[in-house]
Amino acid sequence: MDWEEAVSAWSVTLRAAGRAGTTIATRTDHIRRVGRALGGSPWDVTGDDLLGYVGGQAWARETRRSVRSSLVTFYSWGKAAGYIGSSPAEELPAVAPGRPRARPTPERAYREALTRCSPRDRLILRLAGETGLRRAEIARIHADDVSEDLIGWSLLVHGKGGRQRVVPLPTPLALELRARGEGVFAFPGADGGHLSARWVGKIGAKALPHGWTLHSLRHRFATVAYGLDRDMFVVQELLGHASPVTTRRYVALDSDTLRSTVRRVSEWVA
Repeated sequence: MDWEEAVSAWSVTLRAAGRAGTTIATRTDHIRRVGRALGGSPWDVTGDDLLGYVGGQAWARETRRSVRSSLVTFYSWGKAAGYIGSSPAEELPAVAPGRPRARPTPERAYREALTRCSPRDRLILRLAGETGLRRAEIARIHADDVSEDLIGWSLLVHGKGGRQRVVPLPTPLALELRARGEGVFAFPGADGGHLSARWVGKIGAKALPHGWTLHSLRHRFATVAYGLDRDMFVVQELLGHASPVTTRRYVALDSDTLRSTVRRVSEWVA
């Protein structure tokens, strides 16, 4: 079995497990890259082979963590399927996570982008910047996901790992989504009837100034939302995070607030 055959078989298992299309694409791309570098069969690879390959790459820390995770998952599958006796990926050292820094899109960049966009692209930007949706969640919005009750409008969000959550929608956004048609996806395309998550991400990156993305708009939402009520758990719920620790990485604390806190503590001690 060569690398491509192995990756194709593995991807079937990932889909059967309900992994998101973007996750499958990223994981299989990692393994294909390893295969192109090492050649031969994936079941002949040794721990030293993987160490040499991974150690020779000038990757950022998070990329290194992600590739290691893909290798561990791939070879765990290969071992369970009987293709290999032990996983060579087990010899790869763990990569300690860095301390991610929140990077919210500046308000000026966001506002300027909104003025230059087509109506469709502006709606995509607002869903990321004002409701905190991921690109894949935006891509899968269906007209039937938008509903109204006695309190207001809400959106049923199809999140990571098949998890769903309900996010309140500002009335203008809800009406704009509803206006895109009943019984159809809000952003139609060739990926199961809607745009792919990657394409939605490209739309956001093209609309925003260089260096800013839909993900940085998600950081913008988290930072603004936390600044309003100082409630990390509310922000966690809105973003669809499993842990507030993850949410904390999305919130940029205002330097004036930090300075004010230190000043008040100093005054209290005095």
